Parts: sequence; C-alpha cells; structure tokens
Amino acid sequence: MSRMIKVLLAEDQSMVREALAALLGLEPDIEVVAQVARGDEVLAAARTHADLDVALLDIEMPGATGIEAAAQLHRDFPSLKLVVLTTFGRPGYLRAAMESGADAFLVKDAPAAQLAEAVRKVLAGERVIDPTLAAAALADGANPLTDREREVLRAAANGATNAELATTLHLSQGTVRNYLSTAIQKLTARNRTEAVRIAREKGWL
Repeated sequence: MSRMIKVLLAEDQSMVREALAALLGLEPDIEVVAQVARGDEVLAAARTHADLDVALLDIEMPGATGIEAAAQLHRDFPSLKLVVLTTFGRPGYLRAAMESGADAFLVKDAPAAQLAEAVRKVLAGERVIDPTLAAAALADGANPLTDREREVLRAAANGATNAELATTLHLSQGTVRNYLSTAIQKLTARNRTEAVRIAREKGWL
C-alpha cells in the first residue's frame, strides 16, 4: 500500500471540522493528523507535524484568514500543498487564494469524495479550482482597489468617522477622504457603506 497522505485541517466551526475529518478519515489513503480552529494556529501545527502533505484551510477563521495562513505556509513550507475552502463563493477570494500560493480552491459544500480527490490531485501536482468560482472570477476581473484603499475601506466598515479613521490609520483626514472617495468611485457605489458591501461580496476586502 502507498504511503498515507498526511493532512492538516484548519476550520473554526467544530462540527464542520469534525465532519470533514471523519469523512476524509474514511478514505483509505488519507489521514488527518492535525486539526486547528484558528488561522494563527496553523503555522505552529505545521511545524509540529513535519511530514504533512496537504493543508486544508477554511477562509473565515479567527486569528488569521485561510488566505493569510496559506501565504505563511507557502513561505515556510513551499513543498506543502494548500487547499483553501470557502462557504462564500466570492470571486475575489479565489484570486487572493491563488496569489497566496494555494493549489486548490473549493466550496465547503462540495461532496467529500470531490474534496478527497482534490487532495490527491494537488499532491500529484495538479491545480484544482471550483469551475463556477473560476468563471465568476474571470467575469469580475481583478480587484480594482489598492492595498491602501482596501485598508481604509475595511477600517470604515464599522461606521468610524473620517477623524477616527485618520487617527487609527495615522493619516490626515483629507487623505482618508480621498482614499474613500476613490474606492467608492471604483466600485460605482453611492456611499462608503455600499462600497464596503460590494467589496465584501466580491471578496475584495
């Protein structure tokens, strides 16, 4: 029998994590050797299990997102294969995941057999992307926001005033206003609230 595929599973919802681990555990060639519930625990878990082959990373996690965790793993463990899982089919997430070094991007409600097959495929050097998300990402194009515009828009999401944003981000109020205005224009939004909503829906924040 060939060597077991060693998997790290990062998912903050315990029921989902346990279900995924149990389903993958039914596969004759896959073994989930580590589980974490936070994005900022991923790197330490990978260091503890030096023989890992594949990391399955949920996007929405406390501590760090799956995309941030993927970037860290890609930097520190370049041979480790990375599969990013999402509940939200946001095209911007796909682009960000690929840029972070992910080898696969799948929605979490995909059948367990499909997820297991994706694990095998990335280990064989293939790239696996949910076709619906791939088509949507191509249709939407690249994220039009700069890093600074995203930072300001993200900080504005909780309703902070320009003065509060300026203090938090160490910028002048005029600079904050300019960044917000440009972001609103690029997203063809009516105001900052709508701009935040559009950017989140597309996975650009």
